[in-house]
Amino acid sequence: MNTRLDTPTNSQAASGLSTLGHSIAGVETAPAGTRLQDIFNPATGERIAQVALASAADVDHAVAAAKAAFPAWSETPPIRRARLMNKFLSLVNRHRDELARAITIEHGKTFSDAQGEVDRAVDIIEFACGIPQLLKGDFTDQVSTGIDNWTLRQPLGVVAGITPFNFPVMVPAWMYPIAIAAGNTFVLKPSPIDPGATLLTARLMKEAGFPDGVFNVVQGDKEAVDALLEHPDVKAVSFVGSTPIANYVYETGARHGKRVQALGGAKNHLVVMPDADMEKAADALMGAAFGSAGERCMAISVAVLVGSAGEALLPLLNERVKALKVGDGLDLSSEMGPVVSKVALNRIAGAIASGVEEGAEILADGRTHAVTKGSGFFLGPTVFDHVEPGMRIYREEIFGPVLACVRVDDMKQALTLINEHEFGNGVSIYTRDGGSAREFSRNVEIGMVGVNVPIPVPMAWHGFGGWKKSLFGDMHAYGEEGVRFYTRQKSIMQRWPESIQKGAEFTMPVSK
Repeated sequence: MNTRLDTPTNSQAASGLSTLGHSIAGVETAPAGTRLQDIFNPATGERIAQVALASAADVDHAVAAAKAAFPAWSETPPIRRARLMNKFLSLVNRHRDELARAITIEHGKTFSDAQGEVDRAVDIIEFACGIPQLLKGDFTDQVSTGIDNWTLRQPLGVVAGITPFNFPVMVPAWMYPIAIAAGNTFVLKPSPIDPGATLLTARLMKEAGFPDGVFNVVQGDKEAVDALLEHPDVKAVSFVGSTPIANYVYETGARHGKRVQALGGAKNHLVVMPDADMEKAADALMGAAFGSAGERCMAISVAVLVGSAGEALLPLLNERVKALKVGDGLDLSSEMGPVVSKVALNRIAGAIASGVEEGAEILADGRTHAVTKGSGFFLGPTVFDHVEPGMRIYREEIFGPVLACVRVDDMKQALTLINEHEFGNGVSIYTRDGGSAREFSRNVEIGMVGVNVPIPVPMAWHGFGGWKKSLFGDMHAYGEEGVRFYTRQKSIMQRWPESIQKGAEFTMPVSK
């Protein structure tokens, strides 16, 4: 199987660039006359390919393929579905570096970071391989005289995932492995910014032996999103992205009768207590704030420095910022790559400018980093001190390599600061004191909490999701909540004629 990203998958544009299209019912296609969007290598700024943007008709084609595949797939025994998922798992492991390279070329993150992303996707696929156990229901013998009661979980039908640019392999894997293993068929709408890895995924699904139509990919923009949200045959939609769009997806999908899980934005804080190990706290902030150029929904974008922690931490942080190696993600010595696009570069630079204008003290300005003088969409790491809660760089999700440092007197102030923010995705505290860690963990109003762990992304069997405006819907992604999201419970009560008394019963049935 050829999985080179630069191999034309379907058609050749007039410009000579390869065109990446859709994968529907096991066939890759880029319909003639379709709208096209350019794909760039963020490290060079070079236009490297184009992607076909789906029309509503393309989405309808994908949904129809998924709907046609659903009856047979949903009746396939869970153990057989799990065996195919195991074959897919083996293929993903075998092609780990090809997937990672596709991520790096189109997204810009370092190759080692991309490999880590694939590894986290593998975790979810492994979890989905346990679907026979995860789908087991409950049984009560003799719930009433001669009556037994049990529950089972059944798939919904055609379900869809709408995923962001920052994790083109991992975030879709939060969705489709569990959904498909549970007996649903799936339509994935990835970001058009870095769509190549999803086509590689579709090829691996086909090679693993999944029936055509079980997993489909439609590239596209808002037109494709709206078509999925409004399509009567799509039963559920899972989304990850910014809060305004998450809210739109949730409201639109719910209005059209769908089950919706929409994960939104974040403004993740890391609290540094005076008793923390400052060397380790500085290392944690470097990786969490500047890894993947800050383009992670779990990136730390605010350091909350308690009491004397600022004086101890900032000199160490400053040394590390100066030494950070920024460059092409395919250069294995690089620690941080470019941001994903020119649009993102300009947006982040504008946020930095607003921080300066509003009076925050800038300790490191990524706009003047040496690497920005070359080609590509590069910014260096930026650090602000004495940031106030009313400033834009504190309130808004920047989604770039920008760290805002806020000073507070004690942990009570830190908790108040964090709990008053509109986002509630992730948070971390660095301390040596168990009592402080316990109090913080219990009282902070955030969905995912780390104690001396800077990026507390739950493992595959625990589930991912924030609070407040970081999550719209009732259930978190993956884990057992993911299984519940992609299935519905049915309760069955049964008795046989020999145990049924003669005569109609007009009272409310009770156990007797």
